[in-house]
Parts: sequence; structure tokens; C-alpha cells
Amino acid sequence: MLVHSKLPRWRSALLWRAFFTTAVVAIVLRALIDVCLSGKCGLFGKGGLIMFDVYSANVSYHLADVPPVLALGVIGGILGSFYNFLLVKVLKVYNLINEKGIFYKIFIACTISIVTSCLLFGLPWLVSCQSCPSDASEDCPTIGRSGNYKKFQCSPGHYNDLASLIFNTNDDAIRNLFSKNTDSEFQLSTMLIFFVTCFILSIFSYGIVAPAGLFVPVIVTGASYGRFIGMLIGSWGNLSHGLYAVLGAASFLGGSMRMTVSLCVIILELTNNLLLLPLIMVVLLVSKTVADAFNGNVYDLIMKVKGFPYLETHAEPYMRQLTVADVVSGPLQLCHGIEKVGNIVHILKNTMHHGFPVIDESPHSESPVLYGLILRAHLIALLKKKAFLCTPVQLGADAFRHFSSDDFAKKGLGNVDKIEDIELTDEEMEMFLDLHPFTNASPYTVVETMSLAKALILFREVGLRHLLVIPKISSRAPVVGILTRHDFMPEHILGLHPSLVRSRWKRLRFQFPLLLKIF
Repeated sequence: MLVHSKLPRWRSALLWRAFFTTAVVAIVLRALIDVCLSGKCGLFGKGGLIMFDVYSANVSYHLADVPPVLALGVIGGILGSFYNFLLVKVLKVYNLINEKGIFYKIFIACTISIVTSCLLFGLPWLVSCQSCPSDASEDCPTIGRSGNYKKFQCSPGHYNDLASLIFNTNDDAIRNLFSKNTDSEFQLSTMLIFFVTCFILSIFSYGIVAPAGLFVPVIVTGASYGRFIGMLIGSWGNLSHGLYAVLGAASFLGGSMRMTVSLCVIILELTNNLLLLPLIMVVLLVSKTVADAFNGNVYDLIMKVKGFPYLETHAEPYMRQLTVADVVSGPLQLCHGIEKVGNIVHILKNTMHHGFPVIDESPHSESPVLYGLILRAHLIALLKKKAFLCTPVQLGADAFRHFSSDDFAKKGLGNVDKIEDIELTDEEMEMFLDLHPFTNASPYTVVETMSLAKALILFREVGLRHLLVIPKISSRAPVVGILTRHDFMPEHILGLHPSLVRSRWKRLRFQFPLLLKIF
């Protein structure tokens, strides 16, 4: 039986499934576009294979436009890191509230929903109505459907620009912000109000029981911020407000998510213009560099708040200074090859470990020796079947007569057996279990003097859940400890060795002296 689950690998079968799924989606989407183009899709808009195909025309920019673009990247990096900081604080509060029960989860969701509705319906009253442009490409004002010119209590021939953004889908709002030849369509106060509203609501809406993502809200927030900066620059630059909105979305995404290459490709695909590549690359690189000086990307921070032990692809430099024995934490819980039922129940009830080393001692072995590793789920399955022995004797293949493969199959979420659900009598607690047939006799092991960096690479590349640490000298105990994902986390390592924090800071000062002087 395997005691680890390998990380998913890209298989050829998966490639063909992805290709087939994409082909089906493209065909169905193309068939529905004809329906949406006739205006029968309501607030879902007109759709398209290119979501925000707003810059198909040639885009011209000059050397004088580079400083504003750089400033856009710097501000986007600062705003993105600040966004991540606030989001983490809010998620920590939500986690504390959600632990109290489902009622509090629903209460938070309802509260956020009510506040959001009040803001979205009340904020358009703060801005003044504008006259419909004479060269509008669609009806102005638009009533009861998706469009750029929402009437919202305005007199005939006028529209409310803030309502045009709020009472649209996120896709249409982004399309409106990205649009070219619309420099006079929005007011400066409208952009400021819309940016602040999206910034705050996207933070408080994420983490509640209602499904709320991050990617599209961050694009909307960044686009409004970019257009606001473009309106401030005005005639000093040659770029249109819509192009500033595209660059603002890129800078805010780079400052929050830090995925430079993939974000660059995504934005180019969304806007369908390769001429934007140099500017998008500049703002992404600048915003990511600036934001990295403050905190990590939003997804890594969320995983830390949720307590997910995610392992990075590379080992930290300070890991080369440590051995695996330096981070092993105890006390180590061992099982004998033939163990008393009461001892197994005691171990399972007093620990939350998912794997236990199995050792053999006299009379089954001349000296204590590591036999293998057994999983917590398998121990519970053995207790559940109650295939106990009256005397501590070793069984052979006969031990599997009482079990089937389904007994040791991995249970789905919510169907996991618990030790508290198993009832045993006092007589059964004094009986024995032969663990040899159910133990993985060839677990991955490393010597206690092995470099922690090498152990991390082995652990991650093989996709292990447990890594046993054995002594270098055979005269000692057969097992020094057991490593799991949590033992490789920086928080655990730096907590055990605080001196490494100072050396890490010195290394950062040596590598980034210029960046530290700036900030």
C-alpha cells in the first residue's frame, strides 16, 4: 500500500480531453454569439470570442509616454500590495467568525449583500447627469438592457456615467472603461468614486459563503484606477484614457497577483492587440517589483491564512545550512509490529498524525529495527473490522481474509472514519493487532545528516506526505523522526532557529541595497 499521493503530472490523455473540451466550448460559444448579437441575451451583453476586443486599431505611443506608464506601474504595485494586506486582515476576521457556525456565515453574507446594494443604488445620486454625445455608437440613454449610457433618473437626452458602470455586468463595465474615443464619457469624480467602491467591496466580498472571485474584480478596480490617472494626465500625454485603463488593470493585477508572463498573455488575448505588448510588459514588471518589496502575491497570502502548507519549487538559501534532524519535532509516536489495541486507540485519540513508524523489537527482531510506515486511516480500518488477536503472534497472508480493497480505499471528503466512532470493550482493548501485513515496508527514508534543501526537493518532486528520518549510527533508536509538509514551512523552520531570520535579513540587504534605499 502506498503512503503518499503523487503530484498530478501532465498526461497525453489529459491533453486530448482539454482539447476536446475547448473545441466543444468554442463551437457552442460561436453558435450563441449570433443570438447575443441580435440583443436577445439581455444583461449578459453581446459576448464574443475576444472578451474586451476594444483596441483592434493601431496604437501609437512615444518616448514621452514612458514616464507616465512607469508611474502607473509604481502606483499599481503599491496599491496591489496594500490590497493584499487589507484582504489578509479581512480574511482573518472572517475565519474567526466562520468558526462560530453556519448562522454567522449567512449573517456576514447577508450584511455584505445589503451594504453592497445600498452603495450601488445610492452612489449614482452623488454624480451629475451628462448630455448624451452626438456621435454615440448606440442609443443614449439605454434603458432596461446592457449599454454604455444608463439613464438613472436623468432627464431625456442625458445619462449617468457612474450608473453606466455600476448597473452593468463586470464584463461590460470593463469594456466601457477600455473603450477608445470615450475620453469625455466619464467624469473625474465618477472614476474616483467607482475605484474606491470597487477596491473596498472586492476586499469585503471575498471570503464569504457567496461565490466571489478575485480576477475580474481586480481588473475592474485596476481599469478604473488607470482611467482616473489618465484623466489626471489629460493632454500631457498622447495615450487615450481607455489605454490607460488597460495599463492600470495590468499594473493592479501585477501588484496583486505577481504573475507577469501569464498576465501579459491573458491581457493581450482579452484586448486582441499585440501592439500593447511593450507597455504591458513594462507596467507588469514595475508593479511586481515594487509590490514584492512589501508582501507576497495574493494567492500565497490566502493559502497562509487558510493554513495550507504549500511548498515552493525552490529551497530557501538558509535551508542549506540545516540538516533534517534540525527541524524534526517531537515527540515521535511509534507503533510496534504487533501492538496492543489499547495502545493504538490511545495514540489515535491523543495525536492528529496521519502516519506512524512501525518498529520491530525482540522477540521479532534481535535489535530494534524500522519495519515501515502505517497510515492513520489504515489503523482505524483495522480497529473497525475488529480482527484482533488474543496473543501477540505474527500472522502471514491470512490476515487479509477479513478485509477487502474497499476497506483501505481513500474515503471522500466528509466520509472519513473517526476513532471516536469506534466502540471497543475493555476485553478488546487488551487484545493485539498484527500490523506487519498492512504496513508499507519500503517508505522513503533519509539519513539525519542529509541537507534540508535536498530533502525538500525529494519531498516535493516525489509528492510525499511523510518522510522518515533514520539515524546515521545504527546503535541508536531506529527512527529519529518523521517529516511532513509543515516541517518544511519557513514559519516552522525560522521559529525553531530565530538566528536565521537575522541572516536572511542581512542577505536581503546585500542583494537589494538600492531597493531598500528607495523604500
